[in-house]
Amino acid sequence: MEKMSVLKMRYLQSFLICYLCLLATWISTIHSSSPSPVNCKTDGYNCIVSSTYGVWPDRSTCQTAKVVYPSTEEELISAVADAVKNKLNIKVVSKLAHSAPKLVCPRGGSGLLISTRDYANNIIVNTSSFTATVDSGVELREFVDTIAKFGLALPHSPYWDGLSIGGLLSTGAHGSSVWGKGSAVHEYVVGMRLIIPASPYEGFVRIVELTEEDEDLNAAKVSLGVLGVISQVTFALQPIFKRNLTYVSSSDEDLEERIVAFGSDNEFADVTWYASRSEAIFRVDNRVAVNTSGDGVNDYIGFQPTPRHLLESQRNIETQAELQKDSQIKCDMASTQIAAFLKVGMGLRNNPNAFTGYPVIGYQNLIQTSGGCQNAVDTNPLTLVCPWDHRFNGSFLLQTTVSIPISWIKHFIVDVKKLRDMDPTSLCEVDLYTGFLMRYVKKSSAYLGKTEDMVDIDFNYYRAYNASTARLHEDVYEEIEQMALFKYKGLPHWGKNRNVGFEGVARKYPNLHKFLEVKRRYDPQGLFSSEWTDAILSRTPCGVSIQKDNCALEGLCICSEDSHCAPDQGYFCRQGKVFRHARVCRYEPSSI
Repeated sequence: MEKMSVLKMRYLQSFLICYLCLLATWISTIHSSSPSPVNCKTDGYNCIVSSTYGVWPDRSTCQTAKVVYPSTEEELISAVADAVKNKLNIKVVSKLAHSAPKLVCPRGGSGLLISTRDYANNIIVNTSSFTATVDSGVELREFVDTIAKFGLALPHSPYWDGLSIGGLLSTGAHGSSVWGKGSAVHEYVVGMRLIIPASPYEGFVRIVELTEEDEDLNAAKVSLGVLGVISQVTFALQPIFKRNLTYVSSSDEDLEERIVAFGSDNEFADVTWYASRSEAIFRVDNRVAVNTSGDGVNDYIGFQPTPRHLLESQRNIETQAELQKDSQIKCDMASTQIAAFLKVGMGLRNNPNAFTGYPVIGYQNLIQTSGGCQNAVDTNPLTLVCPWDHRFNGSFLLQTTVSIPISWIKHFIVDVKKLRDMDPTSLCEVDLYTGFLMRYVKKSSAYLGKTEDMVDIDFNYYRAYNASTARLHEDVYEEIEQMALFKYKGLPHWGKNRNVGFEGVARKYPNLHKFLEVKRRYDPQGLFSSEWTDAILSRTPCGVSIQKDNCALEGLCICSEDSHCAPDQGYFCRQGKVFRHARVCRYEPSSI
């Protein structure tokens, strides 16, 4: 117990250092230092591709024979044509490769990888038509800031601004709203240029230009990268506006009753649920006139440059808590962090220098999305990095993101509360990693978009560096995951989740056949497909499951026998406590 008290003190001290350092980074000039997702043995050849965490869900290696970095559409066309001529598989990766699943891995670990890192030169704004056409490699932050200079705004976007336009569209990324067309970015796409394979008579490649009149746009808007290479995208925009934002803390006693109406009453609403604390933070967020006073900025703390030593210190404490099966230390860490974040408005500022209180009012481009850590600068003696930077012994997480139909969300919350009430400390892990973030997403026109109005549940939790190491309260998170996916008919986020999130996913999309018909016309040889995309787009069950010892620990399978868990560590395959059809890895030391 004394050892744990020392660890707690170290954490509190480290957090204070973090807070002071964050204040310093807000006013500093920063330069890009994020790691490249592609590393080659020789210049552009024999390359290894990694995700933002440095590994894929199954920890296998993703290889490619060659990578190219086109900077113009002519170079992009040439790269695709050369690959088609030589019958090479093709995949596209963005500058930062922020998607967790293996969407960018070419079939068989060979082929051509096209990086859009340098394909980010054009943002063409048409103020008369309220549209903008943008290269697929342009990052979200550059896009929304550029159009703001012309008095225009993208109505919705993801919360992190480091995503590329092509990447966020391919995976169906979104903000939070059920107003109007909803929060999915692809709902504002009115045109797209795709580079797709063609016959030798056509030069092995052709350009497809889609508009709102083309039904194929409903396939291209969320394509998982299997139709071709997105060259340019045209968005419908709106006149610039401001937003008025206040975070309101409340008991979660009636959360299940309030959740639906809250989304209807507020245009940019979301809810962060700290279940172990029985607390919910309601984001009261609505647009106001552009002449409303206020110069607010959203610099969410979790996306800001963070001192490396702080991340490593926190990780070490978490690991010790895991080894000693002491969830209370995680509860104390979560309470300290939440209190500090709320005190500084989660990173909101009323002006460029400080948070002085609610409401925070600012222009859409400065409120809708945030980031910064991807552009961190190495300093002496501190190194400022993203919390997920895999070059350091920092955060290493598993992530579950599932959209549940609004008609079912009340019952899901009630079930999670039942699990929570059996042991409130079991959910401190989630609260340490921003709680259950609940965002609203409207029914989509895209074939692989949301099939009805939904609430998107996003939560993160500890991942061991050793894939065969079980986690504290493993069974609770697995039961919540399976509950969301199967009991409540949830849809996984295409760019997040463990393998189990995609089991049987294709059967959940009634328009999948329309998508696959477009796929057959655009890419008849399957050059843009891979083992991963074949598996998730197949209607056969469990197409992405990997059955082996310890496979359930990282979500490669749902356990059906004890060996899928970690019986040598006291974790056995058991029935869920609330969702009885769930099969989870539960700690039972007496059974060893």
